[in-house]
Formats: sequence, C-alpha cells, structure tokens
Amino acid sequence: MLRSAERYLKVRLADPYPVVRLKPGRDRSLRQRHPWIFSGALADGDLECRPGETVAVHSSDGAFLAYAAWSPASQIRARAWTFDSRERIDGDFFARRVARAVATRAAMLDARHTGCRLVHGESDGLPGVVADRYADTIVLQLASAGADRWRAEIVAALVARTGAHCVYERSDVDVRKLEGLEPRACLAYGELREPVTFVEDELLYRVDVAHGQKTGFYLDQRTNRALVRQLAVGKDVLNTFAYTGGFTLAALAGGAKSVLSIDSSADALELARWNVLGNPALPSDRAEWKEADAFAELRKLRDRGVAFDLAILDPPKFAPTAAHAERASRAYKDVNLLALKLLRPGGLLATFSCSGGIDAALFRKIVAGAAQDAGADASVIGTFGAAADHPVALAFPEGEYLKGLLVRKA
Repeated sequence: MLRSAERYLKVRLADPYPVVRLKPGRDRSLRQRHPWIFSGALADGDLECRPGETVAVHSSDGAFLAYAAWSPASQIRARAWTFDSRERIDGDFFARRVARAVATRAAMLDARHTGCRLVHGESDGLPGVVADRYADTIVLQLASAGADRWRAEIVAALVARTGAHCVYERSDVDVRKLEGLEPRACLAYGELREPVTFVEDELLYRVDVAHGQKTGFYLDQRTNRALVRQLAVGKDVLNTFAYTGGFTLAALAGGAKSVLSIDSSADALELARWNVLGNPALPSDRAEWKEADAFAELRKLRDRGVAFDLAILDPPKFAPTAAHAERASRAYKDVNLLALKLLRPGGLLATFSCSGGIDAALFRKIVAGAAQDAGADASVIGTFGAAADHPVALAFPEGEYLKGLLVRKA
C-alpha cells in the first residue's frame, strides 16, 4: 500500500495538470481507449476545475491513463484528448489532430465532390468537435466543454489546413445544455457568402448553414444517395422526410420515372426545389413536392391506393438516447409499416435510423415487425451506414449512429 501511495504522489507531482483518480476497477474502458469518463467512476469526487480545463486521469493505484477535458455539469465528467502522457494539450495539439483528420479525407474531395465531414468527434480524437466542409465554407459544431474551451485554436487549425474563407459555427445542439453551455450560432471566421453551395456526384446543392438541420446537410448519406441513384432507374419513388432533397436529386439523376418528396418544413422543400432547378440536366417535371406530416400523408396515400417501386425513409432522430427507445420504436415501426404497404410487389424500401438509442439489431427487429404487421413477405438485401468521412473508432462504438436496411417486398 505504501509503495502504491508513493507512486501515486510521484506521478501527481510530476503531472502538469490537475489529477482525477478513478475508483478501483473503473479503468478498464479507458485502458481500452474509450474516451468517456463518467462521474460515478471518480474516486475523489469533483475537482474545482473550470469547464474544459485539462485534467490528468489516473487509475486507483496512480497509473496514468489519459489527459482529458473536464466537464463539471455533465454526467460524462471528462472526455479524453490523448492516452499518451508525452503529449500536451495546447494549440499545437489541436493543429496536429485537425491536420490528421483533414488529411484522411483528402481523397474524398475533388471536382465531383466538394463537400465532406472533416472532423468527426471522438473518432478523430477530438471529442465534441464536428466540422463539415461545403466547398470553401466550413460549418463547425462544438458540443462539449473541452471543445468549447479550445474554440479559437480549432478554428485556426481548420483555416490553416483548408484555406477556407469562412467558418460558421452551429453550436446550437441540445447536448450543449448537458454540458452547461449556452447555444451559439455565429460567424467564427471570415465572411459568409451566400448562397453556400457544394457538389456531390456532380450534382449542385445549396446549403442553409445558418438555419438548416445539423450543419445544413446530411453528408453522412453520401454513399447511400449514390446507391439510390443506381436503384431508381425507371421507378416511381417516394422520398419521405425529404429535407432539402438529397435523395430526390439522386433518384432523378438515376432516371426515376417520378419522385414524390414529403417533408413538414416549407423552408426545406423550398430549398429542395432550388436544388433540383439548380441542376438543369435533371427532369424537374418528374418531381412532386408535398408539405405535410409524413405519417398522416402516408396514410392518405395508402387510403388512395397509391403505389411506388422505391420508398426512402430517412426520419429525424426519434431516440437520441436509449431512454427514448421504446417510444421511438413505435414511431419507426409505424412509418415502416406504412411505407411497406405503399410498395408494389418487388418494390424496394431504403429505411434509415440516425437514433443513437436504437442499435442495428433493434432496428432490424423493428422493421421485421413492421413487415409482419403489414402482411408483407420481405427480405433484407443490403445494409447502409455512414460514409467514410464519418469513421467509427473501434474503441468508440457509440459513434455508429446511422444504420439502414435495403428491403425487398415479395
């Protein structure tokens, strides 16, 4: 015991940051490089540290585990920046991490694709940091106390590595409340030149970076839109929760016979129409738009006997956490049941969930239940996930939020 205490004191005296010690047996996840430290794992209670301040996390016997960002208001009391005791958390650290993240996406940006996610939080070693690039504009989201503390350094690193003329901050997500942070949406660097546009698969999209959902566009669906483009040829397509028309444009570009796009937001549909008209090669006369509640409109279509060859369901986050899973499951089941009823024999359903509280196994079970209740014989013929610019660290499975199924109705 004496040797253990002496070791702990020596490490503590040598450490450049305040020390957080864990309870015995609570260090396993950190040793496996999972970046979250929950309040219940702390041996000594809370430190008197400012939000976002760097702390050294030690095991119960004093062994170094990680340098992390302190978050006194959150149940996730600290988020690890690094597991290397030789690193220091400073401006150079963020410059290196941002440079590494940007470099891994270099092959995803070219004349055919001018948009992608540059930084994806924990999976890029930057918990709470998301940065999406739309041509020369970057939209930044800082969702944790640590990310917020190093805002200036992160912005500077993004500009240095990309040459972007604008960084617009969209740190207005609900999770900031759990961190004790106020929402913030404002210009962080340069000048916002509207309209902001980017290219994906040679299609031009306009993005509302100041008011749109997330950072203005769902970049995570990039490869899934490419697949829908291939599947849509000659088909009558239903795009539900269409937002600004990503899947709509993909289906039209693929040669769809018709595309009905449903969304409850008039502003989103207006931008979707702009996106179609902004691509003169697309057959805009094949696109129909409906501002309506998706559930109610699908029931109306069912009652009218309307049918489709391909249905796309990309709803919002029904279950942000596991606590919402039961209620969200009912919503997912209802909307999938309705979509399956609207499919012709041999029709395809591309259905998605971006809810962190619904894992892939549960989602498959929900869709199976929907097929059963719809009286449909159906098979899964493919699965979907986020594009490669949204990596999932093996030590952080929580990062795998987007999941989807491609289902064929018999």
